[in-house]
Amino acid sequence: MRHNAPVSKKIDAALKTLVKALEHHGEVMGDRPVSAKRAGRATEKVRQAAAAYTTVVAEKTGQPNPFVDFLDPATVRSLKGERDAIAAKESTKKDGKDAAKA
Repeated sequence: MRHNAPVSKKIDAALKTLVKALEHHGEVMGDRPVSAKRAGRATEKVRQAAAAYTTVVAEKTGQPNPFVDFLDPATVRSLKGERDAIAAKESTKKDGKDAAKA
């Protein structure tokens, strides 16, 4: 998607999916009258695409969720807890592999 910049293929693919979901969401929301069923499906696609994008970015770069300011405090705490649990699990796996090598 970006030119002349090294980009992870996974990040690029997730970004394209997110942009496509957002564009579709905008089209659906622009309809008059707005179909509640179509709006719900479009919203869910955006949420799934945003979650996939933030997961890939975190895995590839270690950077935090770029949408965290849009989340309520309880969700932020939950996501931070999940992130910390994943990091602890990865650390345990690494420590176990290092011990096995010794």
